[in-house]
Amino acid sequence: MLTNFRTELSDTIRLSVPIIIAQLGVVLMGVTDNLFVGRLLGAVPLGAAGLANSLSFLMSSIGVGGLTVVAALVSKAYHQNDPAGVNRLFRAGLRVAILLSIVLGGLSVVLAFNFGLFGQTAEVTRLTRNFMFILSASLLPLMVFVAARQLCDGLRYPRVAMAITLSALLINALFNYILIKGIGPFPELGLMGSASATLLSRIFMAGAMLLYIYRAPRFSIYLTAAFRSLPTTDEVWQILRLGIPGGLTFFFEVATFALAVVIVGWLGEDRLAAHQIAINMASVTYMMATGISSAAAIRVSAAVGRGSREGAWRAGVAAFMLSISFMGVMALVFLTANDWLVTLYIRDNPAVMKIAASLVIVAGVFQLSDGVQVVALGSLRGLSDVNIPTLITLFSYWIVALPLSYVLAFPFGMDAIGVWIGLLAGLTIAAVLSTWRFFRRVSRADLSLTSVPESLSH
Repeated sequence: MLTNFRTELSDTIRLSVPIIIAQLGVVLMGVTDNLFVGRLLGAVPLGAAGLANSLSFLMSSIGVGGLTVVAALVSKAYHQNDPAGVNRLFRAGLRVAILLSIVLGGLSVVLAFNFGLFGQTAEVTRLTRNFMFILSASLLPLMVFVAARQLCDGLRYPRVAMAITLSALLINALFNYILIKGIGPFPELGLMGSASATLLSRIFMAGAMLLYIYRAPRFSIYLTAAFRSLPTTDEVWQILRLGIPGGLTFFFEVATFALAVVIVGWLGEDRLAAHQIAINMASVTYMMATGISSAAAIRVSAAVGRGSREGAWRAGVAAFMLSISFMGVMALVFLTANDWLVTLYIRDNPAVMKIAASLVIVAGVFQLSDGVQVVALGSLRGLSDVNIPTLITLFSYWIVALPLSYVLAFPFGMDAIGVWIGLLAGLTIAAVLSTWRFFRRVSRADLSLTSVPESLSH
């Protein structure tokens, strides 16, 4: 089996590893915030920072998830030898990014002003609200970066985003330390210093990505003056038509985990801090799996551009194999090194450490389900199949996972563990249904003409 897919696996790995590192860098910014806050400021600010990062990520998820469809569309246009189409998609993606950042940033501010509705303690509410105001301002550079990197990823130059993201991660870590403690001429901002570090690092990411694209010779063919006057209205609507359902798919999962944070917060500040530690670890492996998912979308859409149904099938299978292997290893790490992993975040609170260690075990159990469902969604995105997957995630997370989490945590008295078991159930259902959907669609797809893929979403 592995011999037959050696070429597919090799190509998927070459494409996905830089994307994985870039995705990991993005999520590690939140992890970095939590590490510095937890070590320097304590458990309550840690809970507030984690809560703010989770809710901000929730608000940005529609944009981040929706814009990823641009890479698949760029890959398809490239394999159809359409540089003008690549140009229009790039410019349309930036326009959509600005639009989404305004809408989602505004909603994030509204959420911050009404944060008292979540029923957290007064101190957590105050700290989280102020943190979210700064994160709301950072949505514009984040969206611009995500949109611009789709050109690089779709043309199979993912190392660009990888290098920029890793550089930004170092900048974020440096300014976390400087601004939290007030080193040298910089004021001591405490928790708000961590949020400011995230804003500065995202501004760097957007600026560096755009500068590279417009200066690098490899992109010049797609940015010639002859293309600048081409209208992008159709591409904007295409991105919105495919991206919004795709973004909602991402949103439903992210929202589930963000609302799970709120449920855990009702159980107490120690549970909230423990949950943030465990969810940070799970977020790292999930974002790495989304790198494989992005590679699957690009490779499946490239096969669609070539009119190869077998190529689309093999690209999807290779991504599943790679994700299952990686997440299987992560599951073993979570299950066997849970106590040590928790000490990376906090050392002076035995109650929080004990709860977090037990939650990490549950996180280890759902690694495979998480990896399978995200790759299935990426493969479906490569087929431009976005509507039914959105309904699958809505059912799995909001109809099953969240209600079950609440019931197990409170009526059944299973505390924070009950919340995580509910999340595990939702992820498993999503994995089964999304995987079945991909293999059903790809087996029935007629890709003899490259104009067909749009019909796959019906």
